[in-house]
Amino acid sequence: MMIVAAALLADCLAPIPCRAGDDSPQVLDEVVVTGERAGPGLWHVHRGAAQLWIMGTVTPLPKNMTWRSKQLEQVLDGANQVLVRKPFEIGIARALWLLITQRDLLMVGGGKRLKDVLPLDLHARFAAQRAKFTKDADKWEHYRPIIATLFLQEAALRRVGLSTRLELGKEVRDLAHKHHVRIEEIKIAGIHDFLDALKTMPPATENKCVAAGLATIESGLPRLVDRASAWATGNVERMQNLPEPAEVGACRAAVSADAGAGDLLALMRRTWVTSMEKYLQSGGVTLAVVDMDMLLERGGILDALRAQGYEVDAP
Repeated sequence: MMIVAAALLADCLAPIPCRAGDDSPQVLDEVVVTGERAGPGLWHVHRGAAQLWIMGTVTPLPKNMTWRSKQLEQVLDGANQVLVRKPFEIGIARALWLLITQRDLLMVGGGKRLKDVLPLDLHARFAAQRAKFTKDADKWEHYRPIIATLFLQEAALRRVGLSTRLELGKEVRDLAHKHHVRIEEIKIAGIHDFLDALKTMPPATENKCVAAGLATIESGLPRLVDRASAWATGNVERMQNLPEPAEVGACRAAVSADAGAGDLLALMRRTWVTSMEKYLQSGGVTLAVVDMDMLLERGGILDALRAQGYEVDAP
């Protein structure tokens, strides 16, 4: 789930200046996925005449991957509507305004720097990883810990050939237009929802998520590469069985217990389930494009639909 939140938060902050690519003396292996890929098959949710097909997506994915799903196009031939997450649309002017008006949420205040607010051991780990991906020893020092770690993590992902910028939702939108299927954009959360979550996030929770981000960079990149390749080849079982660093679980637990961020993640789940049920109850055929973590997690979207009495057929 934290991958979902981190990707969405990165969407919010993407246009903010000072996020240029970095030169680095270290070269890591990239993930290479060749040929046209379809990802996993679709989940089929049904009860009576109601039908919902769900496409699970993951982030990050191989940055140069080409993608096409024949099964999805077959579903679109008979679909009444497509449900996709409403994308964040923030221009440079809006991003600069956020930096001015919400500076206390995104940056380290009071004349301090990242090294002044992070525990010594975490900052030492951050600095060690930063040195691998940029020659700038002060890079991201003025951002608050969780934001600086997201920027560092994205630099690491780019180095191994992964990207959080591949928007499969956009690909499905284009296909829906081609098949003349109505598109329903689901507003899962807006930038102010994330800013509100940042306002209430306790330092202890933030530090746990910084540790999770650093653990991902230090030892978890092979897992993300493997996970991206498993998605590209449709291997859902492989994705479910890939172990993640213990720090990621600690971050997830802390966020779930936090009143702001935990409520936001719960809101994201409820919004999807409510939207899906609306169309299941109205009949017809609906296609939804949802993050894989939100589908497969315990108590996630698929479990919620089963609890409402729907049959869920795995790909």
